[in-house]
Amino acid sequence: MPDDAWAALADAFVDGAYSSVKGRVRTFVLHQQLLRHLPDPPATVLDVGGGAAHQSLPLARLGYDVTVLDQSAAMLAKADQRVRAEPEQVRRRIRLIEAAGEQAEVATGGERFAVVLCHGVLMYLDDPEPLVNVLCRCVEPGGVVSVMALNAKTLAVRPALDHRWADALAAFEAGSEVGVLGADTRGDTVEGLASLLQLAEVEPEGWYGVWLFTDWMELPLDTTDIMAVANVELQASLRDPYRQLSRVFHLIGRRSPGPGRLRERPPNDHS
Repeated sequence: MPDDAWAALADAFVDGAYSSVKGRVRTFVLHQQLLRHLPDPPATVLDVGGGAAHQSLPLARLGYDVTVLDQSAAMLAKADQRVRAEPEQVRRRIRLIEAAGEQAEVATGGERFAVVLCHGVLMYLDDPEPLVNVLCRCVEPGGVVSVMALNAKTLAVRPALDHRWADALAAFEAGSEVGVLGADTRGDTVEGLASLLQLAEVEPEGWYGVWLFTDWMELPLDTTDIMAVANVELQASLRDPYRQLSRVFHLIGRRSPGPGRLRERPPNDHS
């Protein structure tokens, strides 16, 4: 997206989308999935495109040292507001850096992290490969790379449920859509992103769904048992066929423990 296209979307994203039942479920489900793979704290975490630190704050509260990197000053201002509300022992574990994800190596001084997160960012890029390569270079040997992306295989579901049948029919062959915030979003597949991780010497370790049921309904915040919903979504995210039908997916890989170098993409490989 343009330099600070998120300035106009920050309030709607943080105060609307993330504060909704669906947004809270996303944070909970991703957090529980991450805990299956992360090293024990204290360990260093880089959250690329971390926005208002919704995924980072729960990790900082557990004792991880977190760097939130985002190119949007407006989103980082939201993060700063949320961080300031935390106890001092949590605040001191969080660093905010304004930079594009592709500049993460320079912006962090070449630091290598035990964990690199990139959730909900690749869908806004025309080509995910350059950023995936940066993510993989920012992780230390044996470290974890975590990406969340739009599921290209389920793009027809939402328009069909909205009774937009022409859009649903076109979505079977589409690779992108206009998201709920009005921004163009591109879909990926687990297989395609797993291939990119492998090319960068990061071996896929597991993948999960994130939203299934809550993406198909509007749940009122004041009367919904959020933890009951979140626990159902968590179980759906862990097993087939439910995770395959999820709106977005969560892919986790681990960098090889020894030194490595980027492998060249095989000719005509369009995974």
